[in-house]
Amino acid sequence: MHCRVVVEAAVPVYDVETEDEAIRIAISKTGEMLNPDLNYVEINMGERTSPGGEELPPAFIAADEALVALELEMTVFNVEREEHASRIARKEIGQRLQNIPLEVLSVEIIEDDDDEDDAEAEDDQSADDDASSDEAADNDSETSDEDDDVLPEFEDLLE
Repeated sequence: MHCRVVVEAAVPVYDVETEDEAIRIAISKTGEMLNPDLNYVEINMGERTSPGGEELPPAFIAADEALVALELEMTVFNVEREEHASRIARKEIGQRLQNIPLEVLSVEIIEDDDDEDDAEAEDDQSADDDASSDEAADNDSETSDEDDDVLPEFEDLLE
């Protein structure tokens, strides 16, 4: 089973004046920490809402310092269950983003078309193998008849 895991990170940024600047710096800083080892992790702006339901920008600025909410998405392959996928994602991302709090937002199971195609291919191949083994058996019986005819002539030649 494969899972798509979304992890929220709270990235601190220093010496910024605007929210856009804070977001750009946070994405750049996070990208530098993740690359080249985790270049397959997608970095997106996070979503924040107030208790009243009002949408807020992903960066909170106070005294020229900002805390930026980012969403990091990665696909985890060959896991047993969703909890296993979330632990792997937190560990892989957390090792590179030290001192940055992480929280798993969602784990989505990815339907794998390849698995179905593989199963169909195996069924087709086993049917082909059965047909070719039947043909081989027919050919063996034909060659054994021919072998009976050829062998006496060959023996005659040797004598």
